[in-house]
Amino acid sequence: MDLEDAGSKAKFLIRDRDSKFTAAFDDLLADAGLKVVTTGIRIPLMNSLTERWIQTCRRELLDRTLIWNRSHLLHSLREFEAHYNQHRPHRTLKQAAPFRPLPEPSSLPETSRDLEVRRRDRLGGTLREYEHAA
Repeated sequence: MDLEDAGSKAKFLIRDRDSKFTAAFDDLLADAGLKVVTTGIRIPLMNSLTERWIQTCRRELLDRTLIWNRSHLLHSLREFEAHYNQHRPHRTLKQAAPFRPLPEPSSLPETSRDLEVRRRDRLGGTLREYEHAA
């Protein structure tokens, strides 16, 4: 299955100026109807958000998982995306997940002693989510 089978068509390919991308590579993509857009010269942070997500995905999921086939890869990536956006704490969001509001701070020390925490495993324990029991 490719993008056209899914009802989507890519129009651009954003790539850096690495020497491994030859003119023949660009010509091949142009024949397929893609416009090649190169990043700026010596601007390593231009694709930093995407590169950060890929680095996190590799470190937390793909380096710990043996992928069997394409459907297993797609399932694992969907699970990781849900975990990343709905549960995983992000430092820049004050330890909240992107699709979840910030938790209310607890100022009472005696309530923190009796907290019950539950763990939920995703992808056979590769990803673990912790939450307070109600």
